[in-house]
Amino acid sequence: MTNQEIIALTGKYVAATYARFPVALVRGEGCRVWDADGKAYLDFVAGIAVCALGHAHPRLLRAITEQARRLLHVSNLYHIEPQARLAELLCRHSFADRAFFCNSGAEANEAALKLGRKYMKERVSSDRTEVITMQGSFHGRTMATVSATAQEKYHRGFEPLVPGFKYVPFNDLRAVELAVDARTAAVLVEPIQGEGGVRVAADGYLAGLRRLCDERGLLLIFDEVQTGLGRTGTLFAYQQAGVAPDILTLAKALAGGIPIGAMLAREEVMAAFTPGTHAATFGGNPFASAVALETLQTILEEDLPGRAARLGARILERLQGLQARLPLLRAVRGRGLLIGIEVGTDAKAIVSRCLERGLLILTAGDNVLRLVPPLILGEAEADEGLAILEGVLAEAA
Repeated sequence: MTNQEIIALTGKYVAATYARFPVALVRGEGCRVWDADGKAYLDFVAGIAVCALGHAHPRLLRAITEQARRLLHVSNLYHIEPQARLAELLCRHSFADRAFFCNSGAEANEAALKLGRKYMKERVSSDRTEVITMQGSFHGRTMATVSATAQEKYHRGFEPLVPGFKYVPFNDLRAVELAVDARTAAVLVEPIQGEGGVRVAADGYLAGLRRLCDERGLLLIFDEVQTGLGRTGTLFAYQQAGVAPDILTLAKALAGGIPIGAMLAREEVMAAFTPGTHAATFGGNPFASAVALETLQTILEEDLPGRAARLGARILERLQGLQARLPLLRAVRGRGLLIGIEVGTDAKAIVSRCLERGLLILTAGDNVLRLVPPLILGEAEADEGLAILEGVLAEAA
């Protein structure tokens, strides 16, 4: 089928919940994808930070094929070897003692919210039910996670929201302190707000939240659905702050494109989840777990966090140099290969022009461009993509 044929079919039969670009991507290899008409694109979107190993990575293809031949799915009523091995690897390389598996970032955050509430009710006080979240955050599209998301545009039409959330400004520790009261159970925060404009936690902010939670007896939850698994230059973004949460959520890059989510927690906290309290039919099934295990092993063995740190610093330096020449660029920020470029024009128009020239990028809000390429991105590919972006920005200026 051609691009136009696929677009027409989508328009007729698929729910119109996405503002789609006028291309249908049908094939990928490495850091490139091709549309149905054969045009190639350099991919700086990676499925929105999902395809950490790019497209058609040989190790993932082997894991997918071998596990599909062996066993796709069984219920969590039985023990699952790849799931157990994946949990062990995640715990060995993080603060956590146990993992719970689901299918997406929203589900991981749902699990974290449920666990936090249940732990506090049973171990601390039945009145401790509220969670403080940050303005500009994004935690998912379910009713609970969209209620936790402190952006009004995601709330419209879905009121009344789930109660139990209090919003404060991001990077304002004093605002969190003032918001804490006798009903507060936890603080939920992204180390870097992705959908909120690639806004990085200020130095000392996460450590300050940790101190506050310890002093007030609160749980600290980090949403690393987008920042986790090497993207920011360390396996987890929290590791750069020198503090650990009580609960952490993951998804996106965990299986390189196969749906899976995870919630990690300390032993004491996870003990509040007992048989029958929470579940996910497909969560951590043999297929998804085997692919996630291979993805995580590849990220670790090939030191892709280190690669992201080095290449990300190089890209940021080049973009900051461009900012000095183009007043259109208001700010450049990010860590590793999660980079935001604030522009003084419609960011969507810049994205469309890059698409026309064979580069896929995306937005993070109305005036921020977001770059989240695969972690396997090479220097030559980075230079190629930046040359296209610079040309489009220069014309827009």
